[in-house]
Amino acid sequence: MNIINIDNLRLFYCEKGQGKPVILVHGNGEDHTVFTEEIEQLVSAGYHVYAPDSRGHGRTGADNPPVREFHYADMADDIFNFIKALNLGKPAFYGHSDGGIIGLLLEIRHPETLGIMAVSGTNLSPDGLDEAFVNECREMCEKSSDPLTALMLNEPDIKPQELENISIPVLVTAGEYDLIKKQETLTIAEHLKNSRLFIAENENHGSYVVNSKIMGEILIQFLTDNNY
Repeated sequence: MNIINIDNLRLFYCEKGQGKPVILVHGNGEDHTVFTEEIEQLVSAGYHVYAPDSRGHGRTGADNPPVREFHYADMADDIFNFIKALNLGKPAFYGHSDGGIIGLLLEIRHPETLGIMAVSGTNLSPDGLDEAFVNECREMCEKSSDPLTALMLNEPDIKPQELENISIPVLVTAGEYDLIKKQETLTIAEHLKNSRLFIAENENHGSYVVNSKIMGEILIQFLTDNNY
């Protein structure tokens, strides 16, 4: 893995392939290895893939001092600074779960940093999460005070109207049985100016993303359709 220092953060990332840049950002409690299939598919399709471990996750989490709390805005700024430090221009971006939140916030906080984006299993606020999942997270926090679990219970706080300022093409996906409420996914797609919606039938939150070729095929088709 490669390392880059960004605002006192040692950010680890996987880099593979040649061609137009595509950034992949994983979800809460994961690391870049959830994208093993997507990385190989994108490289085979002629893309240059960058897959970082977000702050608090994977090698990045292990190699930096522990913190008491995390914020999605900080993670979005990490990716913004990552893009600028590596001179990636306006790359494509795919974020799963928390990675999707990071992507939306990146474009809200730093408009037109990206050229095209895809998000899957993404919510605008904790209210967009399945209630049973929220209750599980609360129980986990009571037992361990895990700052990453607390993050999901307290953030994000993205207003639907903020999405209307995002003008780049955005693919919005979710599983038919996702832990994100269906209306939340529809709201995201409806408020983006240039969105495409895809619901993966008979799939849950991560089944079509982790160790699966389904999301990679969908993503490559979306990039191709938009001449990226």
